[in-house]
Order: sequence, then structure tokens, then C-alpha cells
Amino acid sequence: MIDLREDADEIEAHAAADAWVREHLPPAVLAAADTGDREVVAAYLSEHGAEWYAALGGAGLSTPTWPREHGGLGLAPRAAGGVADAVNRYGVGRGMEDFVGLVLAGPTIIEHGTEAQKARYLGPLARGEERWCQLFSEPGAGSDLAALSTRAVRQEDGSWRVQGQKVWNSFAHVSDFGILMARTDPTLPKHRGISYFLVDMRTPGVEARPLRQMTGDAEFNEVFLTDAVLPPDALLGEVNDGWRVAITTLMQERNGLTGKPAVGPGRADELVARARVTGTWEDPVLRDDLARFLVEERALQMLTMRSYAETGRGAVGAEGSIRKLVNAGLQETAGHLAALVEPVDALAWDTAEATSRAAFEFLEMKQTSIAGGTSEIQRNIIAERVLGMPKDPDPDKGVPFNERTTR
Repeated sequence: MIDLREDADEIEAHAAADAWVREHLPPAVLAAADTGDREVVAAYLSEHGAEWYAALGGAGLSTPTWPREHGGLGLAPRAAGGVADAVNRYGVGRGMEDFVGLVLAGPTIIEHGTEAQKARYLGPLARGEERWCQLFSEPGAGSDLAALSTRAVRQEDGSWRVQGQKVWNSFAHVSDFGILMARTDPTLPKHRGISYFLVDMRTPGVEARPLRQMTGDAEFNEVFLTDAVLPPDALLGEVNDGWRVAITTLMQERNGLTGKPAVGPGRADELVARARVTGTWEDPVLRDDLARFLVEERALQMLTMRSYAETGRGAVGAEGSIRKLVNAGLQETAGHLAALVEPVDALAWDTAEATSRAAFEFLEMKQTSIAGGTSEIQRNIIAERVLGMPKDPDPDKGVPFNERTTR
């Protein structure tokens, strides 16, 4: 754990994190990071990622807002933003494969878990020893998540037998644990009969099947739960109170999908550098589009920092939906710009590669507008909770789930 007071300000936290990274990164990797050569950094993480992330987590730099007893530094959000800014500057922070664990599962366990659950899961998560996935969406319950039908039935010994199917579960095939929502009482209205579980993905009856995406990757999965038996302590929070627990997760997800609380070089800077290499920078219209994108990206970064500083966690109510909606639009713009910046690579590439960088970014540009609640859902949330517009009528409001005419 680095020597940093819990009441340290942003500048102190940034300086301490920066000094730690510079001391612990190998000289060659540090030199590459200083010059922006992310390929060297990526190669180092590919070979030595486990030990690096263990050290980073052990120092408290992966989870700076978490309590010290659970692998964090106990920092206020503004100071934690300084830590994130320092680590991200070198490109050595945890990747998207750890998003669910660090951003969703960890904070939810901190808020709703028992002391035994916190002691079991948070330390290994902070050190990168265990990976998590999210088992929420279903073929019949995506945007309307509360319509989920996966069932968990309590057994005489207190365990839970689970039956159901989940889908769009990132990295489920390589995860150690999953956060699961399942219906535990179908006689209650749909939001009130759900419970929240922590699932060992090695449990018999839990099967993850990767789904091939149009980018060529297959980190998405569908997960089948067939007579999977979960122990009593897999329950997070109270029985049938899972929707309230899930709100913590969903707010964290929307917040996390707006970017990390740091202001500095982002996708716009990368696209500008690539445009200079390909010569497309000479196109005045494209150059204007890139400049506009850079300004909008920086504005979102600064809004995210301000949100962390003022609200504590970056996402309170509909505010996180506003930033997620903006970020989804920026990611779509980035995909379009990538194809314009590298037009040849967007159309053709070496057959040894699954896809080119430009083509990949173009094909995945809709991801953020779907993940964590579609942009349409975010607009509904903003309309109802910010603008005060009426909700869509629900003829089955208050009706037990198993008696609903619409699901």
C-alpha cells in the first residue's frame, strides 16, 4: 500500500501514484510509455500483466476509493481521479476485461455485502487475481431487465437451485465469478421478486458459450444455468431485494461507460496522430471534424471529473445517464472518423489479421450505445427523471409477475 493520507488532495494523490508507477515499471517500458509507444507497453502487460496488476492492486492504485482494509486507499473521489489520471497516462491500468469486477461487482459488494463477503472477494479482485462477469440480460429481458425469468429456488438446506439463460455476458468464458439476478418469488410484482447472487462460474450446471461478433472477436457469451446449486452465502443483500442491489450496479455501469475520471489524451488524440501518418490530416473538412471531436471528448472528460468531485461516485440518478448518452454518441463518431482517417485500412488489410484497427473501430462503434442500457433507455430515464415527463403506462403495474399479461 502506498504511503498516502486518506485526506490527500488530487495533486498529492497524482504525484504519489506517478512516483510509484515510475519506480516500479521496467526502464524500457517506462521509456516507451513516456514516448507514447503503447505497443511496447501492451507487450509487457501481455507477458507480465498478472504480476503487474497484483503489484498495482497491492499498492491500492487499482481501487483508490475502496476502504484500505479491502485493498483501496480510502481516497475521496477527486483524489482518486488524480490516481486514475496518473496510472492511465502510462497505459498500465486494468483493461476492459476487469471492468465488471472493478467498476460493478466491487462497489456493489462494498455497499451491500456482509463482512465475510467483503473479506472473501474484494482483496483478490483489487489485485487482479479473479475476474468477474455480469449475468443480467436475458433473451427476453434486455432493456426491460426486471422482466427476467431466470429462477432461483431455495432448497431445504438454504442453498439455491438456479435455472435460466443469460446473454451478452462479456468475458464470461474466462471469468471466475459472476453477478447474477434471478427471480426468487414470481408471486410478487416484477421488480420486487428478484434476488442478487454472487456465482462461482465453475459451479456444475453453469455453462458459458462464446458468441462470435461482427468484429471477429468473441468476448460476448450466452450463459446457461441448468440446476446450478448456489450456497446460502451466494446471496448478496436480502431475499427479493435484488432490484435495489442491482440499482447500485446499474448506476456504476452507466458511470463507468462514460470513461475514467481523468482529463487528457484520448481517442481524439490517437485519431489525429493516425491522420497525420496517413495524410488525411490535409483534408480540411476531416480536420475540422477531428477538432470538434477532440473538444467534445475533453468536455465529457471534464464533466466526468466534476461529477466525481461533486457527487462522490460520479453517477447519481439520471446524471450518469446523461453522460453515458453523450459518450455513446462520441464512440459512434469515433468509429466513423477512424474509417475516414485510415480509409484504405478500413476496406482491406493483411489476411493474417482478423481485421484492421480502423475496420474494428468502425464495426464496434455502436457498442456503447447498447451496453449498460441502450441510448433509447437513457433518453427515457432523462425524460422522466430530469425533464419530469410522465412514464409510459404499464397496464400490469403492481400485478404479480406470474400473472402479467405483458412481460
